[in-house]
Amino acid sequence: MSAGTRPVLLAAGGTGGHMFPAVSLANALSARGHTVLFATDPRGAAVSDEVLGLGDTVTRHTISSRSLRGGAKGIAGGFAALARGFMESRRLIRTYQPSIAVGFGGYPSVPPILAAGLAGLPTVIHEQNAVLGRANRRLARGARAFALSFAQTQRLKSAGHAKATVVGNPVRAEIAALSARPYTPPSGVIDLLIVGGSQGAQVFSRIVPAAFRSLDAPLRARFRVAQQCRAEDIDEVRETYASLGMPVELQTFFEDIPARLAAAHLVVGRAGASTVSELTTAGRPALYVPYPHAADDHQMANARAVEAAGAGWVMAQNEFTPAAMAGWLEAALESSDALARVASAARAMGHPDAAERLADLVEHLMPANGNGNGADRAGMREAAE
Repeated sequence: MSAGTRPVLLAAGGTGGHMFPAVSLANALSARGHTVLFATDPRGAAVSDEVLGLGDTVTRHTISSRSLRGGAKGIAGGFAALARGFMESRRLIRTYQPSIAVGFGGYPSVPPILAAGLAGLPTVIHEQNAVLGRANRRLARGARAFALSFAQTQRLKSAGHAKATVVGNPVRAEIAALSARPYTPPSGVIDLLIVGGSQGAQVFSRIVPAAFRSLDAPLRARFRVAQQCRAEDIDEVRETYASLGMPVELQTFFEDIPARLAAAHLVVGRAGASTVSELTTAGRPALYVPYPHAADDHQMANARAVEAAGAGWVMAQNEFTPAAMAGWLEAALESSDALARVASAARAMGHPDAAERLADLVEHLMPANGNGNGADRAGMREAAE
């Protein structure tokens, strides 16, 4: 079987931040005629192809894995699961004989990428954040290349940076399409979008309405708000906005994020990799409030990278008070030109073609004869020791 006809193995953790970039690459490679094997853990396997947007030509495989947490018993259980996943990955590789493997982080990516490297396959690590993730750090030594979302990725050694290419973090096609739509600064009312998962919606539900309460009525009247809320908070938040006489749309989850981003003049959100990549691709000025307990404080690193590029603002959660938020809102009202400049910087930072750039890198690294590289095998053995 030639390398050109052998499949590409993708491995991703079961959370959306790892899964969706892998899905984007899977679909891009599939469109180019490649066969794709998608390895993930039971969490990822439980998500339907329809929800993921995974194409019909991509086959999914469930690999055992667990994080190394929870005291001595949890760590022992994690190692046992990873060992099972490694053996499952070896069988998968022997059966399908992929030509190359790409890991997207999360512990479920460790067994397949480690097994691929030990089998002599070239491996590529994609990092979504501005800090190399823990799983990716464990696989870094044997990687042939690193595909980065941020040029200055922390925890990646100088040897890794020498093998790195900035491709960006793939986003959904509907989001990527927004990069071609120019940002229209507000001429009167500002459409403000507030998003945040379970780790963000609570603090936003508490701080944002209180910030609007401290503004004078004429200033409040210049905002139209759409805000994500937890189910347990939504009634109280609705009552607060009603008492202020403000037009607001509240939902526990926005199904139509691309349309809402297209309409938004300003966004408030966390600073996870997916959020940052979507907002920069769409070219939307945003205030980032990083989740303070994220592993390795990677959300703050993401947000600071955006801030350094002039593509957004950052408030640490302990600084995110009603008064601070109100001050930011007032500043936003003062200059639509400033919003346009930040939007332009955000768009310049985005990578709407990230999936295609990553696919180009993978194709470039596919071995012509399908034999891989002995140096990769040796490096992965060192990583496993």
